[in-house]
Amino acid sequence: MTQAYGSTSNLPIEIQHCALLQLLANSLVLAQTAPYLSCFDVLNLAATSRAFRFLIFHSPNVFRRLELSNVKTAQFDVDGVDHGGEVWRNVQLDETLTEDDFYSGPLRGIFQNLRRIDVLKDVQVLSLDGLSVTAELVHEILTDPSFSVRILSIRGVKNLNERRLCSTLRYACRESRPEGTPRLKGLYVFGPKDPAPASASSGGSRSPSPTSPAGVAAAWNARSQNALTAALAEESEAWYERRGGQFANRIDPEWASTLVACAGIIAFDSVLCAGPRHFNSPAWGAFHIENSSAAPSSSIPKVPQFAVATHSLGGCTLCGSAPEGWTVWGEERLSCRRDPDGRRTSDSSMEFISRFPLLAPPPMHSASLLAAMCPTGQTIRMRPPFIRGEEQAKARFIPRCYDCIRDRYCSGCHRWWCESCYVGLGASPASDTVSSPLSQHHCNRA
Repeated sequence: MTQAYGSTSNLPIEIQHCALLQLLANSLVLAQTAPYLSCFDVLNLAATSRAFRFLIFHSPNVFRRLELSNVKTAQFDVDGVDHGGEVWRNVQLDETLTEDDFYSGPLRGIFQNLRRIDVLKDVQVLSLDGLSVTAELVHEILTDPSFSVRILSIRGVKNLNERRLCSTLRYACRESRPEGTPRLKGLYVFGPKDPAPASASSGGSRSPSPTSPAGVAAAWNARSQNALTAALAEESEAWYERRGGQFANRIDPEWASTLVACAGIIAFDSVLCAGPRHFNSPAWGAFHIENSSAAPSSSIPKVPQFAVATHSLGGCTLCGSAPEGWTVWGEERLSCRRDPDGRRTSDSSMEFISRFPLLAPPPMHSASLLAAMCPTGQTIRMRPPFIRGEEQAKARFIPRCYDCIRDRYCSGCHRWWCESCYVGLGASPASDTVSSPLSQHHCNRA
């Protein structure tokens, strides 16, 4: 009896099929399970029977999150080697092929197939990390009515013209834009793409067919184990726990004006630097820019009006804070406007889009910006500014660009000195006798 019911593999395939169908017919179970399956596995499951096909294609949440990073047909192959992308290989032979069609051909072929089976409109979280993505393709995702993408991830992509993409985003967020546009609310573009999960070992046992319900269940179990292993081994969370530089690559200065133009409309995986050298800082005008430079030099470029934050800092080594204050998750600014009933107005409720960065990876079970921004262990509900707590104190950081911490920051232990505690070598005629606190700092890193 134990042998008969100890493993589902001993049950007839008809019973396994019916049991899996009844389990996934629960909309809550299906919505929680589908994001862990690849699009290929979901479509294979739909091909097993009419009942599964009806369930898959009539449940919008199944395709709410779509990740194409590991799909073979989405990979750009300049040699035209066939990885199953018949449409892409034929497109390369067209003499009228444009540069955009050439580099974005694989993805356009996939989107066309998804559009044909009427599931592209259900995709709200789209991940294209590491693929060949052009600015024209992003423009199409922004403007084409067949797309309903709210959160898009294009980290580490190839063949992307960033300046053209910045122009596209600024145009999409122009004041004269049509009402309800753009549909895109979050863009991952600065950070590195997520590491690929480790492949599951077969253990020497014979694997079930990937098109069978048992094969789909086995694939889901393997992905769940990989996700758990990656979660246990992952590094500390960006911005809130991981101090120092957040990005390995240099950020084009044009992105700063793009973040300004998209403020309150589209969120990014970084925010504007809030140092007192920039116009958007709450401490703007409180310090003389010339005096706040820790190491004035003719080689240092002119201070930009706006800059993208690249470093996450804790409090100043001496005063424990910063002139502009902390960015605290869940804390409303005092300027937040409320109606007579105490509810936030529509304008002020969008303020969080510009204050908090998107956190990697994109959310698995939601397309909400609050879910994409919320640090681990915190609630997505915003709290009044007078509420304080130990957990809330952990979910805070100070965003700065490199120019605002130049010669003020130790990359070894992440200690730094703010403008209030160290005014710089050019503060007074006697400044030649003043030494930088960083020169006297001895880091104990190995």
